[in-house]
Amino acid sequence: MHPVEILEMVIAMFVAILALSWVAERLRLPPSVALLCGGSGLAFLPGMPTMHLDPDLVLALFLPPLLADGAWSAAILHFRQHFIGILSLAVGAVLFTTFVVAVVAHWMVPSLPWAACAALGAIVSPPDAVSARAVLSRVRLPRRLSTLLEGESMLNDASGLVLFRFAVVAATGGTFSLGAGLEKFAVLAIGGAAVGGAIGWAWAWVMRRVLEDDIVITSACLVCWISYFIGEKLGVSGVIATVAAGMVLGWSQHSVMRASTRIRGVAFWRTMIFLLEATVFMLIGFSLRAVLERVGGFGVVWHQMSGFVLAIVLAMTLARFVWVYGSDAVVRLLRAVGVRRYPPLGGAEALVLSWAGMRGVVSLAVALTLPETMPGRDIMLVAAFGVIVATVVLQGMTLGLAIRCTGLRPPASDRMPLTLSEAEVVLAEAQLEAVRRAAYGEDGALIHPRLLDQYERRASVTATYAAHEDEHHGNLVAHFDVVLAATRAGREALLRLYRTHRIDSEMMADLEHDLDLEELGAVAAKGQHPAA
Repeated sequence: MHPVEILEMVIAMFVAILALSWVAERLRLPPSVALLCGGSGLAFLPGMPTMHLDPDLVLALFLPPLLADGAWSAAILHFRQHFIGILSLAVGAVLFTTFVVAVVAHWMVPSLPWAACAALGAIVSPPDAVSARAVLSRVRLPRRLSTLLEGESMLNDASGLVLFRFAVVAATGGTFSLGAGLEKFAVLAIGGAAVGGAIGWAWAWVMRRVLEDDIVITSACLVCWISYFIGEKLGVSGVIATVAAGMVLGWSQHSVMRASTRIRGVAFWRTMIFLLEATVFMLIGFSLRAVLERVGGFGVVWHQMSGFVLAIVLAMTLARFVWVYGSDAVVRLLRAVGVRRYPPLGGAEALVLSWAGMRGVVSLAVALTLPETMPGRDIMLVAAFGVIVATVVLQGMTLGLAIRCTGLRPPASDRMPLTLSEAEVVLAEAQLEAVRRAAYGEDGALIHPRLLDQYERRASVTATYAAHEDEHHGNLVAHFDVVLAATRAGREALLRLYRTHRIDSEMMADLEHDLDLEELGAVAAKGQHPAA
């Protein structure tokens, strides 16, 4: 295709993404389901060229920023608190699922070598970070459960990729050593964490000395790819390097970024992540046509491979249930003998954790890297695609229902020591103390009376609201409604001044920026105290 034609296809795909996202919102569907199905449908339109994805490019382009986005917002304290559980899912569940899928694959197709079966297991065993984020962003889970799912999706790709590479080597004539595999995984994981952490702290050190918003925002975006590529070049896990760098950036951004940098950066980053996530699911849908054409069409898949694909989907799903419930049983057994450090999940949390195992772009990209000489390559490609479609569509559409049916709600233990209102009191008192110190001159004369009165009033109102939150809640929401109405009126007046040529564009931009900040503050405050 001509480069201009490729650009036209990309623009058309972005337009389709916007339309499908709107449809998903109107129909209350997970966006990932609408985008995957929409991409699959568009791939078979007359005149649509077959899309062949470069798997290395797909992983390098999409995976680092999407992993970094999850790591940026990860709660490091909760991540560390549940690290054993995360490792159990990211390593133990991947190993167990790989084994179960390999056994079932060899049972279904005895001619398929064990190494090839293990490679298929490694492809479909790790749940995908992109798919998990796309679904979990629309549901509310207990903090422990969301931490386990987010942590698993960020780390399990490394264990899956290591298993896959060793299985491919064994299947194509090489040798495999369990000891060498464990040693390699340790080097990849520890080395990746060290490389990513070093890059993240280096970024924070440099950016504390840079004040330009554009440089800080752009460099923060580039760190995810830089850490991924440097990690891969150094022979460690680029995935874990990206996650470690993202966590460091998320931890340090509060002291590195100014308010203007954060507002602009968050807006840019959210737009970029939205396009990347949506493009991933569209590309998965587009790739269906290429996979079907390679194996001989839908008829061949339905008659010759559907049973195998169904068996793999069931094996993978049941393996996760067995691992999660088995791990919870072990925790209960440990508590029975006196080891009470890790509380058990409980039936509802275990069910949701078992069902939230969506696969996505990593499984597809890894499957596409299978060498041409790999025995059973075609059926493995079809199985990988079938697993992605089944988990994204079936589990993605029913996860919210599963949560509602189990009655799962964040427990009281998820509450922080301070409520939002109590935290606001602490902030208001700290601000008042700073104003008091500056309100008086060296001779003791009051030089900022109105400022002092404003912050004293704010601290008093905040403390009163915190002490009687239920009583004053309606008044607070109504207060921000009035503020929003005032900003709308100010915006209308400003627009009249500009369109009647009474102010120029520079003045218009400055005044509109002030109104925007006022509106954002009111919207955020009202969102923190929603109407009952």
